[in-house]
Amino acid sequence: MNTSTDTTQMPTAGYAAALWRGLKSFGLLRESWVGMVGAFLVIFWVLVAILAPLLAPFDPNSSIQPFAKPGIEAAKGGTFWLGTDHIGRDIMSRIIWGSRTVLIYAPLATLCAYTVGILMGLLAGYRRGWVDDVLSRLADIILSFPVLVLYIIIIATIGASGINIIIAITFASSPGIMRIVRGLVLDLRNRDYVAAAQTRGESDWRVMLVEILPNARGPLIVDACLRLGYVIITIGVLGFLGLGLPPPDPDWGGMVNETRQMAMAFPHMTLYPCIAISSLILGFNLMADGLREISLRD
Repeated sequence: MNTSTDTTQMPTAGYAAALWRGLKSFGLLRESWVGMVGAFLVIFWVLVAILAPLLAPFDPNSSIQPFAKPGIEAAKGGTFWLGTDHIGRDIMSRIIWGSRTVLIYAPLATLCAYTVGILMGLLAGYRRGWVDDVLSRLADIILSFPVLVLYIIIIATIGASGINIIIAITFASSPGIMRIVRGLVLDLRNRDYVAAAQTRGESDWRVMLVEILPNARGPLIVDACLRLGYVIITIGVLGFLGLGLPPPDPDWGGMVNETRQMAMAFPHMTLYPCIAISSLILGFNLMADGLREISLRD
């Protein structure tokens, strides 16, 4: 009677332990000042996104006073700390609300890409044979296209929206993740603990998810931080090309696109959104460098 209960509880406990080991890796960032600086930048923007309704001095979509320079006081009260755009919308408010857009869609797109890429990589590296051949050739075909061209084709075909951006990034990024995971699995599948799990009669999925995947977490966590930066760049570029979120929702790339023709006369309109994009990307890159630095010490 106890045997059936233990059998049903063991997989759940194993998956939870594997997830906990992955999350603990981020706690090691305190051992690297580079990683701590990156974490500070990321946490700063996360807090800005969470507290957007409290921090934004104006409605991000309201036209108040066009072409106001930074520091100008509004006629109805308040200060345009970063100025306004050509329509009269407060730039600071749009950057604050735009951080929500980036920090919702970038992690979601990265998570979806990693879910698909990890599953493909685990199957290809562990099963080998025709499964490996089919998935590897499929990845090669997708990776043969220039990434930006692939994004443009997908978004132009299915339309510009938040969900479609996630679909496009998942489709274009998962083959690269699959290659990384496949290489790690090919190395780990012959380890003694994997053979022991197979001897115990554990299922293939349990061996892959509980025995192999947690031991591949180091390179994957570093790559995830770097890939988050790439995804943020992608969202910004798509917004700049007019393929991001439809207006009037605040979008950092879209803000640069809307005001690029006035950049010489009113540089603040494009400068501050670019600083926001750069600082968030820098944060994720420094986190990745910190995690890589820690992994090399071990």
